[in-house]
Amino acid sequence: MSDQVYVGNAGIDAAGDRGWLLGHFKPPGDPRHSDEVEIKWGVHPPGDERAEWVSGEARTALLVLISGRFRVELPGRSVLLSEPGDYVVWGKGVDHSWRAEEHSTVLTVRWPSVPGYRVRERTG
Repeated sequence: MSDQVYVGNAGIDAAGDRGWLLGHFKPPGDPRHSDEVEIKWGVHPPGDERAEWVSGEARTALLVLISGRFRVELPGRSVLLSEPGDYVVWGKGVDHSWRAEEHSTVLTVRWPSVPGYRVRERTG
């Protein structure tokens, strides 16, 4: 049973996998491996933003503000999360981007866990 339990710290564990704590990208057999859901602990300095808009999204997402001020851009709508617990949900097919207006911590849950959505690293 102990190999089916994982105890950790989101801030520490997230640093090792670009914020992702749970999803298809964790090794099979790891209790954090899932094809159903992905969970991310995102810590963003002021001005941090997504390199490019996500388009053709095949998942539903929930983003919850833990601390800071965080803006989510959706087609025709800009959502500011400013109080701890503020959240936004968007469905499959909804393009999106984001920007941290202050140092922010957010929890993102996406489902299902789908390979192939890695954002390209910024260069230069």
